[in-house]
Amino acid sequence: MSRSSATRSKVRAPVTTERPTRRRGTELTQAIYEATLRELADTSFEELSFESVASAAGTGKSVLYRRWNTTAELVLAALKDCEVGLAKPVVPDTGTLRGDLIVILSTLAQVLDEPRGRALWPLLIQRARHPELFHQIMDQVSRPHRIALFECIRGFADQGEVSPARATERIAAAGPRLIIAECLETGSVAYDDVVSIVDEVLLPLLTS
Repeated sequence: MSRSSATRSKVRAPVTTERPTRRRGTELTQAIYEATLRELADTSFEELSFESVASAAGTGKSVLYRRWNTTAELVLAALKDCEVGLAKPVVPDTGTLRGDLIVILSTLAQVLDEPRGRALWPLLIQRARHPELFHQIMDQVSRPHRIALFECIRGFADQGEVSPARATERIAAAGPRLIIAECLETGSVAYDDVVSIVDEVLLPLLTS
């Protein structure tokens, strides 16, 4: 083999590496939110940091520092996001008060049993350490469902199926609070438990 042939045989095609596409806008934000909730569910609020979230999201920590002042602010933003965080309550139309109440509370129970919902447990369990954050999260979790229940109850009151005196926000708030309390105690709420809460607590309060 000639020297020129040997030289040619050693020449390799240049290796090309494609840079990963830089995520921007909504795509990047949702990746950060997803990473935040994963990290929170796997660790604790004390261990959550911009560095760990940035690493899990595949972005730079400076991106997080520019957009959120604290990890608490980031967690609240992630939970509020409609796609990644806690879903909005379903607006049911089953035709019955009982059916609508079951649908609304079943949706909340299902969300709390998903990874995004399980991210709440470190915060709820450690509420004594972070009381302000706990109350903000509780309001964020329960308020949309409380409003949905109240509007549902008020609608049936307008139809004469519920006494207007019983169509109160306090009674509507009882449903989400019982679902959350059951989750904290047992880890999840089965469909039969939701039905029991409706049949044994809410309906007697509304129709007695």
